[in-house]
Amino acid sequence: MISRRSTLKAIGVGTLATGFGVSLGSISFAQSQQNPLRIPPQLPGTLNENTRQFELNLQQGTSSFLPNLVTETIGINGNYLGPTLRFNRNEEVSLLVNNQLGEPSTLHWHGFHLPSSQDGGPHQTIETGASWNARFSVVQFAGTFWYHSHMFHKSGEQVNRGLAGMIIVEDDAQEAVLPNNYGIDDIPLVIQDRRFNEDGSMSYMNRYEDTVVGMHGDTILVNGTYNPLLSVTTGLVRFRIINGSNARSYALAFDDEREFLQIASDGGLLERPVSLGTLELASGERAEILVRFNPSEQLKLVSVGRPLSFPAFPGGMSRMMRSLNAQDFDILTINSAADLSNTLPVPEQLGSIYRLPEAAATNVRRFVLSMGAGTRSGGDKGPGTGMRNGLGGGYGGGNFAINGRQMVMDFINGRIELNTTEIWEIENTSPMMHPFHVHNGQFQLLDRNGRQPAANEMGWKDTVKVESGEQLRIIMRFTDFADEQNPYMYHCHILEHEDRGMMGQFLVV
Repeated sequence: MISRRSTLKAIGVGTLATGFGVSLGSISFAQSQQNPLRIPPQLPGTLNENTRQFELNLQQGTSSFLPNLVTETIGINGNYLGPTLRFNRNEEVSLLVNNQLGEPSTLHWHGFHLPSSQDGGPHQTIETGASWNARFSVVQFAGTFWYHSHMFHKSGEQVNRGLAGMIIVEDDAQEAVLPNNYGIDDIPLVIQDRRFNEDGSMSYMNRYEDTVVGMHGDTILVNGTYNPLLSVTTGLVRFRIINGSNARSYALAFDDEREFLQIASDGGLLERPVSLGTLELASGERAEILVRFNPSEQLKLVSVGRPLSFPAFPGGMSRMMRSLNAQDFDILTINSAADLSNTLPVPEQLGSIYRLPEAAATNVRRFVLSMGAGTRSGGDKGPGTGMRNGLGGGYGGGNFAINGRQMVMDFINGRIELNTTEIWEIENTSPMMHPFHVHNGQFQLLDRNGRQPAANEMGWKDTVKVESGEQLRIIMRFTDFADEQNPYMYHCHILEHEDRGMMGQFLVV
């Protein structure tokens, strides 16, 4: 096995030994003792008169992440995070959510095409002590989805404390040719970064940087496990990966430089496996990968820091942008058994994806992502020195906006006619990347700056990275559900940006 240093050099990603990812108000722990990776329990629900029923309790708890320390957390049917819900395609589900947190909350079914009244967004608030029953038909393709708090102004805090979980949608026809033994050769990975105080309590939003770039931690948890270790017994393993962090992006790779196959993105299987050495995931994005193992080996899944490409100039903004996602992390240590069981071959064709034709679009909408916080991220280059090109430097009021407007609960940003197709043009005039998420199902990425997307972005998506200065186009059908009262959301999936106004609403009518 080659060294970590040579791995990073070979991948071509710059590193940063120190940066704002490690804060003065938190404590870092040496990764000495490894802990078996926690596999979230499955919750298959109970089938009753053709409806699969679930009961979910939002509750307070305590967790032991770090050695000899206890952390106050919240979770769903447990102390931290929630069970993995299993849905079947084309089945009705009923989810009774009981709020025992002592504060209002919501649960959003991220990535699902469903009536807006059942979406679990900020308009479906569950008051403390109350319950909410969401019911919808699962029309999604087989894939990896998730559920999490979407409480207005509180999503980031509640997800940081533990209010999230995985959803697996099954389709027997697709699953038969892929590893699907949950916890054995089909492994869930909810990756999160957290920051802890010396007493083990979670630190949240206690630095100026947090208000600008979102909450970035210095300690990695996977499925709520610190310094996790996974032992595998099969030669081919499927990993279902959720970037469940509030703001951090990851560039995932293996420390021995092995290639792996991405087989699915946000909305389900790709048409064909895509061979990769590095997989980038922004907050909210998901991917499924297949990895081959040899007997009796140990390797690490790591995240490698981004190159320091942002211009250097005086002031805090340049420092923050140059440090953003520049840290390296060990994510998961993996040991393989001496004897590995036989595995299925990887199919060359996973499925067929119908490409929405641009000619079918009857409307084009434009969305400009901007932020203040000292960036003056508009078209005006402004006075003075430093970066005055609309992508950093200058003056600002600390606002996060889409099309110059912050989210207001009683303002509808757009109305979309039922059974139409639209193209959305998204431009990022801010100095940092924003993951753009659209409720009401899945879309397809048409192009980035006029160029065809990478092969692993050609599947169905609900969250897409929009880099600083980038323009991209997505296409989406709006079918099945119309509602004059209950809107869907679109927003940056950096949760602190969403909480501070980088979100809008649309009705399908």
